[in-house]
Amino acid sequence: MFDGMKVEETTITKAIIDEFFEKLKSAVESDVCIVGAGPSGLVAARYLAEDGLSVSLFERKLSIGGGIWGGGMMFNKVVVQKEATQILDEAGVSYEQYDSNHYVCDAIELSSALTYRAVKAGVKFFNLVNVEDVIIKERKVCGLVVNWYPVEMCGLSVDPLAFSCRAVIDATGHDASVCSIVAKKTGKLTIRGEKSMWAEKAEEAVVKHTSEVYPGLFVTGMSVAAVYGLPRMGPIFGGMLLSGRKVAELVSSNIF
Repeated sequence: MFDGMKVEETTITKAIIDEFFEKLKSAVESDVCIVGAGPSGLVAARYLAEDGLSVSLFERKLSIGGGIWGGGMMFNKVVVQKEATQILDEAGVSYEQYDSNHYVCDAIELSSALTYRAVKAGVKFFNLVNVEDVIIKERKVCGLVVNWYPVEMCGLSVDPLAFSCRAVIDATGHDASVCSIVAKKTGKLTIRGEKSMWAEKAEEAVVKHTSEVYPGLFVTGMSVAAVYGLPRMGPIFGGMLLSGRKVAELVSSNIF
């Protein structure tokens, strides 16, 4: 019961505004900006934050987790291969063995756990934010140009804001939207487009090709497939998790 408990409407409003803008101001200059809060982006964000780097993560949708929630065709179970179970263990995600190499976990638990671990590691999340351009200085990506996603949805003419960083990670999935911007603006990056499904080849290739594709710009997850013209893998998520861990290692070693 709220017997005698004083709650005031404008105080609630001021608390939200004050705390959000403190977070926003602290993210204007970050070590790493990640675009896309799917499995690879969440994993990368967590490991980078645990390495002591300041990480800002931008997601244009309202929800965090990308394609995890729907599993395969809205069956909210997720398959990972044996190599990726260590990441599940570190995130505290339970899973069951299906056969010698396939493990199954709950999509809701996985998305929630990856998000929780990233938040607790210190990652600053900004959902409903769209990246419409990048900052490039001396042939190096060093920041993002962002706006509220509803601004784009409504076709409004509203100028964006800029955020600086030492590295950008494109974790936007099939669209590889940040890489597409850099390809268009510089002519120095080719987006080959992902190929048809071949899960075994795709899982290995996505991790192998996780890399820096332009100075200051790294690619992870399904964005790797889009940039390098790799097959898609469908509803198996081990490669996404492993790619996220690998890009964190690459970015961390690059910055330090």
